[in-house]
Amino acid sequence: MELFLILKILFIIGVVIALYAIARNLDIIKIILIYWKDLILRK
Repeated sequence: MELFLILKILFIIGVVIALYAIARNLDIIKIILIYWKDLILRK
């Protein structure tokens, strides 16, 4: 049971870190998405 609790805590920490990284790189992600949209719509 303790192992499950530790894994759950690590998972929550990982999700928080991932969300923080996504929030920090949001402008880069937007640029990439606009680039892909332009590539798809141009064809």
